[in-house]
Amino acid sequence: MAINGSGIRDTSRVLKISKTTVLSTIKSKGSMLIQVNPNIKTLELSNECSVHMELTCDAVELDEQWSFVGNKSNQRWIWYAVDHATNTILAYVFGRRKDIIFKQLKALLEPFGIKRFYTDGWGAYERNIEKEKHEVGKRNTQKIERKNLNLRTWIKRLTRKTICFSKLEKMHDIVIGLLINKVEFGVDIHAKLQI
Repeated sequence: MAINGSGIRDTSRVLKISKTTVLSTIKSKGSMLIQVNPNIKTLELSNECSVHMELTCDAVELDEQWSFVGNKSNQRWIWYAVDHATNTILAYVFGRRKDIIFKQLKALLEPFGIKRFYTDGWGAYERNIEKEKHEVGKRNTQKIERKNLNLRTWIKRLTRKTICFSKLEKMHDIVIGLLINKVEFGVDIHAKLQI
């Protein structure tokens, strides 16, 4: 319910369980979240050996999306990358709108062998991506901009004008991480509640 726009109180009321149970269930999922798409193929050649093949992508779209925790002065940004060909999220990080957070995302993307980065004009990209690999403009960032809209529609916490917000950064990051892990990475996030 959390990844489909329901708040803690909504979930508690509908499932007829306490808010504490809802919160503890969501928090318990935080340790299982991964930040990089795990869809790596392994081919079995024989019983004795296997070949490990990593997925690679030629081009990615990068963007950051604003939210807040507690109040609007406590900004929380999700930075993420989508494969330009498939529009699948490859990796994501949370933090401020600073170069150091982008560098964390870039480090997560290293194994993908990216040859081209498409971004908007935000300075962190221009300062930290090699010029020959970087292209600025709206023409090649349409997929990630649409993904931003999809995430805002799906999760109340990302809606720009809302009364629904997280009180803790941990809960904010977990709920958004659960959505990305389930929808983009195909991770089974369902919890079995002991009620």
